Amino acid sequence: MASVHGGPSKAVRSNLLRMDSAKQALKLAFLRWQCRLRQIAVRQHDGRPSDGMMPAVFAHDDSDVSSGHIITVLNKLPEFSRTMELQHLVRYTHDPKERRAAGVEFLSERYYQRAYEFSDTVTCTFAPDSEGARQLLAMKSCRLHFEQFGQIYETVCTVWRISVNNPLYQATYWHNSLFNPALAADSMILGFEPHWERSEAQPSPV
Repeated sequence: MASVHGGPSKAVRSNLLRMDSAKQALKLAFLRWQCRLRQIAVRQHDGRPSDGMMPAVFAHDDSDVSSGHIITVLNKLPEFSRTMELQHLVRYTHDPKERRAAGVEFLSERYYQRAYEFSDTVTCTFAPDSEGARQLLAMKSCRLHFEQFGQIYETVCTVWRISVNNPLYQATYWHNSLFNPALAADSMILGFEPHWERSEAQPSPV
């Protein structure tokens, strides 16, 4: 209902504020959960991705048929970027074992300490000629099913190809280079941007 001045009524504004607050709370809860999973991965499992970091991908039409799993990267927002440090670690040595060990040590310290420093757009690296990436881009949107330790997040996402000069591309590329010495220089990196008003968690953290 509109107010007499033509704008939204006080009740409508209140509902919009509550909806926005709920979306922000769900987003932050997801980021905290992801940070915790990644802390465990680097501190206890030598950086190997866990189930909660590898969501199943479903078509945006709510199909129950998964098109497989992807390995996601959680990247810091540009204002909190540590990409230069990641790049330095990769270039410091050509020995894959030394590079991985240095990366795990760096990420184990305080990298995942503050959830608010991270973008909620998770990323995934594909080969330059990946058919799977082309299919995802053709879909334009999808549903990601994250699950671990009894917690589930279902995020409805827009899928987009990240340009090389985008900070998300650089952060993802250098992060993955720590663990994959054969990573192609022209790798395709896709972003999965959640629509929190259409996403949900079980059990609900909010």
